[in-house]
Amino acid sequence: MSETYEHRLKRMQMRSMRRGIKEMDIILSAYAQRNLPQMDGVQLDLYDALLDENDQDLYQWVTGQAAGPDNLQNLINEISQTFQK
Repeated sequence: MSETYEHRLKRMQMRSMRRGIKEMDIILSAYAQRNLPQMDGVQLDLYDALLDENDQDLYQWVTGQAAGPDNLQNLINEISQTFQK
């Protein structure tokens, strides 16, 4: 059985809020709330892949302390801009 669009958004929003480290909870939940409803399937797939990454790595990528993987770099840049607003 495939996941409905609405269920997928709710699942991804929940995964964005409950990361493991509070900083990533705050950063990703703000990004998800603002952006997930406007994303298409390809963008949601990419964000879903980002959610599988380790929080410590994600935090370093989003804050510019380390470079992220090439396939996620544009998304990481978008999240970083949301975080800095």
